[in-house]
Amino acid sequence: MENMQYAEELLREFLIFRGFTSTLQTFDRELSTDIGRNFQVDKILDLVFQVYVPKHEADKLISLINFFKRCFCSPSETLFISTLKKLEVSILRYYIIHALQSGRQDKVVEFFQNNTNYLFQNREDWMPWFAIPYLTNPSMDPQFRVYFSKEWFDSLHLSFQNFLSEVFNGTRIPTLLKISTEKNAVKTLKDGIKQLNNKLSELQALLETKEAEILHLRSTSHNGVEKMSATNSGVSSSSTNVPDRSCSVESTSVAETRVDFLAEEEFPEVKVSFQETFLGHTSTISRCRFSASGTNVASASVDGTVRIWTYDSATPTSRNATIYCGAEIMSLDWECRSDRLVYLLIGTADGGIKAWNVDAKRVVCDLNTTAEFPSVLDLKCSPVEPIFVSAAASRWKGFHKLDRAGFASLTVWNMKTWKAMMVLPLGEDPPAITSLCFNHNGKILAAAATDGMIHMFDMSAGLQITGWPAHDSAVTSLLFGHDETSIFSLGSDGKIFEWSLQNQGQVLWSRDCSRYCSAGSLKMCRHEMALDSSGRRLLVTSGSVRSPIYQMQGDMPGFRTLPHSGPITSVDWHPTLPIFVTGSADYSVRVTSMI
Repeated sequence: MENMQYAEELLREFLIFRGFTSTLQTFDRELSTDIGRNFQVDKILDLVFQVYVPKHEADKLISLINFFKRCFCSPSETLFISTLKKLEVSILRYYIIHALQSGRQDKVVEFFQNNTNYLFQNREDWMPWFAIPYLTNPSMDPQFRVYFSKEWFDSLHLSFQNFLSEVFNGTRIPTLLKISTEKNAVKTLKDGIKQLNNKLSELQALLETKEAEILHLRSTSHNGVEKMSATNSGVSSSSTNVPDRSCSVESTSVAETRVDFLAEEEFPEVKVSFQETFLGHTSTISRCRFSASGTNVASASVDGTVRIWTYDSATPTSRNATIYCGAEIMSLDWECRSDRLVYLLIGTADGGIKAWNVDAKRVVCDLNTTAEFPSVLDLKCSPVEPIFVSAAASRWKGFHKLDRAGFASLTVWNMKTWKAMMVLPLGEDPPAITSLCFNHNGKILAAAATDGMIHMFDMSAGLQITGWPAHDSAVTSLLFGHDETSIFSLGSDGKIFEWSLQNQGQVLWSRDCSRYCSAGSLKMCRHEMALDSSGRRLLVTSGSVRSPIYQMQGDMPGFRTLPHSGPITSVDWHPTLPIFVTGSADYSVRVTSMI
């Protein structure tokens, strides 16, 4: 009883949230007269035979049957599936017979016109029936006579009633009730996880103490080596009266290497509350992105597939899907303006741009860039307007050849008509654009290029308003700061700069993560970075099995992610929570929640 009440409260909360007040009133009214607490098979029978069939609502009838297929018949239950398919054929045939008996041949013709493809999935069952609306007296035809008899209808009614009774009464629990039933189990698991996390924190604290002791011993040992080297260098020089530069240079080089090594070791591992790993891909991950709500993750692979999945068992999996694109995926972006329609945009290495409707689970538009610019290096949706911008390149020879990506084309697309609106001006033969980002109101677009330039566009005018040289190498990632008074850029050389947007050219903050972003790592990915929702943590792809998380505020220099078994190739932050996602050359995608 408690679980049933909890499920009813969940449903009532949802109806209030969506503003379905009339439905809420009907729900409360029916609850007040509800005697039992189980499924009422008679009401479902009345819905089919007293409402949908007499009112000729074929679309609702088919939707109800499909609902049964989705919710109550798993692939492991072949008997239920087989029985439901037979009942489906009989119920739809009864719909046709009832329409003919009511003198509504037009509804029969309409039924076949609207559901031809659906019926042709079972061609053998339906082929003769396409002729029935055109027969003079179908009730006397030997092939259809039996379906007009009361005995046949009574048999169908009883069979459907028995099926629903078997399905609903005791052998099936609706998903909402399963959630209610499992809430206590989830609470127990969370308590267990909390205890394990506390234990993990204690062990990590102990580990950090031991690491500090080891670092101190190494530093003391290294200082002793430097003093000894200096002493030996002085003796050698005094005996020859010529400074021994080779020894001095070698000693300095060793010292610098040791300082870098120690600085890297000082980054502690991030403390984790939970981790979820997805292993559905068969090749290196090229992009992974959180949805605007943070409930879904889209991950793309070099094998040409995009997968949409959930990392939280409490989140419905209805949006989970695999999209086959037939070419290497270069870019991903979620469209997030609408509460009802959610699109995922996918850019490929052969010039394709696909718009995937997440709820309908289908491609609603398949666009192509011009033949002169066949590679879609990045896509960004406006946070306000129904538009997106594509950055396409004239050539693309792989991640490790950014300088050979050719020229750039920036196209603005309308998401209502799915047509190109305009091309943003970049000048003559502009170097390829590798990264795009909008500000919060979509009025400013920033674009980063392979020649190290950052360009800024006024989207209302469609014009470039400023630009400056930011790196000596290609810029691979670009994003606005938390308060949008600055912009971050990451170069292929591993250097990160935070540029002031109030004093152009002024560097507010910088880091050199070239120790992570090696030249060899560019063969697997374009280095990218992501800023968390608070603007305090900057996560950077590493080209190694760990990625650094730089602290923008506070005394801590940063953290290191827990290792993948292959180099990390893509990163993103949850839109509101301290949760990040990493994709790797080990084909895995991992969601990590920080403590």
